[in-house]
Amino acid sequence: MTRFSGFANEYDTYRPKAPQMVVELILMYLGKKPSVVVDLGCGTGLSTFVWKDVASRVIGVEPNDDMRRQAEENLTAKTDIHNLSFVRGFANQLDLESESVDVVTCSQSFHWMEPVSTLREVSRVLRSGGIFAAYDCDWPPSVNWKVEEHYVQLIHQADALIHDRIPSDMTAKKWPKDEHLRQMQESRSFRFTKEVVFHVTDSCDAERYVGLALSQGSLQTVLRSGWTELDNSIETFKDIVKSHFQDQVLNVVFSYRMRFGIK
Repeated sequence: MTRFSGFANEYDTYRPKAPQMVVELILMYLGKKPSVVVDLGCGTGLSTFVWKDVASRVIGVEPNDDMRRQAEENLTAKTDIHNLSFVRGFANQLDLESESVDVVTCSQSFHWMEPVSTLREVSRVLRSGGIFAAYDCDWPPSVNWKVEEHYVQLIHQADALIHDRIPSDMTAKKWPKDEHLRQMQESRSFRFTKEVVFHVTDSCDAERYVGLALSQGSLQTVLRSGWTELDNSIETFKDIVKSHFQDQVLNVVFSYRMRFGIK
C-alpha cells in the first residue's frame, strides 16, 4: 500500500486517463446504464472520472492516503460533479451491500490485490449480470524502439536494485497480469469471461514520456530511497527521449488488455 506514497502528483500528471473504450466495451456487455460503478485501487481517480456522465453513482476505492487525497482534490476542483466519491478501503473488504453494484473495475491495480479474496468480494457486491473488469496498459507506450529499449532497461535496473537491497518480505507483492483471466475463471464467480485487446493514441511530449517512466513504482522506490546508482542511466534516458521528440508533441500508442467477467 505504501509503494505509491509520496508521488501522487507525478502519477496524476503523467499517467494516462482511462480510455473511453473501457466504458464502451463494458456498456456493450452490460446492456444498460449502470446505477453504481465501483473503481477498486482507483489511485488519483484517473480511472474513476471516466464514469461520471455514465453512472448514477461512482465510488473510487483507494487504501493509499496520498493517492486518495489527490483524487479528492481533483474532485473538489470539478464543482459540477455530484455523483462521485472517494473512500478508503481494500478490495477484499468493501463497505457495500451485497448485490448492489453493476460494474466493478480495476485499472492497472488488480495485480496488487490478493485475487481469491478480492474476486470473492467482487462477486458478493455485484448484481446478477454485473461486470468485473481488470484492465492494464503495456509499458512502455509505443513511440520508438530505441526510446523504449532504454525505458525497459531502466525498469530492469531499478528492479535489480530493489531485489538486492530490500528483503523479499519487505517488498510489494505483485501477481502476474497474464494470470488475471485464469484467476477469474477459477473463481467460478462469472458465467462468461473474456480478454479484449485494444489500442489508443495519446499526445505526449518529452517531459511527459520521461514522467511516465519515472512514475513507475520501481523507479519511484529507487528515487525515494535516495539511491544514486541510476542517476547516469536516468540522464541518458532523458537525453534519448529529448533527442527523439525534438521539442514536438507526438502521438504515442497505449496498448490495453482488459479481462472481464459477467456474473
